[in-house]
Amino acid sequence: MGLLIALGVFDLEGLEARMRLGVLTGGGDCPGLNAVIRAVVRRSSRRYDSTVVGFLDGWRGVIENQAMELDIETCRGLLPRGGTILGTSRIQPYSNPGDMDRVRASLAAQSVDGLVVIGGEGTLSCAAQAFEDGLPVVGVPKTIDNDIALTEATFGFDTALGIATEAIDRLHTTAESHDRIMVVEVMGRHVGHIAIRAGMAAGATMTLIPEHPFDIAAVCESLTRRHEHGKYASIVVVAEGAKPIPGTMDIAPDETDEYGHIRLGGISNRIAAEIERRTGYETRVTILGYIQRGGTPSPADRVLSTRFGVAAADAVHDGDFGQMVALQQDRIVRVALSDATAELKLVDDGLYDAAREFFA
Repeated sequence: MGLLIALGVFDLEGLEARMRLGVLTGGGDCPGLNAVIRAVVRRSSRRYDSTVVGFLDGWRGVIENQAMELDIETCRGLLPRGGTILGTSRIQPYSNPGDMDRVRASLAAQSVDGLVVIGGEGTLSCAAQAFEDGLPVVGVPKTIDNDIALTEATFGFDTALGIATEAIDRLHTTAESHDRIMVVEVMGRHVGHIAIRAGMAAGATMTLIPEHPFDIAAVCESLTRRHEHGKYASIVVVAEGAKPIPGTMDIAPDETDEYGHIRLGGISNRIAAEIERRTGYETRVTILGYIQRGGTPSPADRVLSTRFGVAAADAVHDGDFGQMVALQQDRIVRVALSDATAELKLVDDGLYDAAREFFA
């Protein structure tokens, strides 16, 4: 039973108990994606006797009608597996004229009654727009940045936080052995959730995040005072999107990729060079990069991914489209996709203030 997607409409009154769900994973990869897919398939098959098709490489697979059948056997062993068996991309159907027509045609050809879209801010914003254009979509929030509004956590964040914290823990000993300053760059394009929490958890000397532009002179003065009062190693944690206060430090102009995203990464090199020049202390850089979102998901992310997948399948079978599943007070709830993607979730000022108590 397929909906009249080719016409850009869907009829909730025509929904039957047995449905056919589509699922895609878009944007950057993230620990827990496979666990969500597994949960969607298990819930749909066992609770509703429904079938599931997975579109390959995100929205690209929907545009090009590239898909694979998913069942319980296909999904065995996926819970601890990182990455995504469906593949992913940053392609979106609003980039080229006619792509939305191809999306409708693919969903109709696959007899899809509802599409579970697993992704971050970009992918879910596209899903919200697609719902406004008549597609039956349900969103699942995925991003290690933890920047999706109306949910207390996104899966993938806990894993990335654990990796970053462990890395900073390890850098303490080498920094102490040489009385060095270590600058550690973590992911965080527009928000500093990983940086601020990893910095707190690992006892960083200072943390620089996008929400609070920094003064490099003040940073160096604090580090100098710390080292002058004894042989102290320092760890400075920097989110990749951290910015200096305008006029306080020269940085290269922003570059964008083919999707219009600002190319980030490497701000730590510029900061480290300034610290060494201004303080005279040997300064080294570690950029964690993609290691933060690779590998097996943490237990917390496995549980959250599973709960999200089950809830997304329920939402589709309820015909409650245009919603995103979210975590609030340890309960899985549904919130409007349009509200969840209206703005990013920034680092709370109270959390930042608590972290600053331990800055140099």
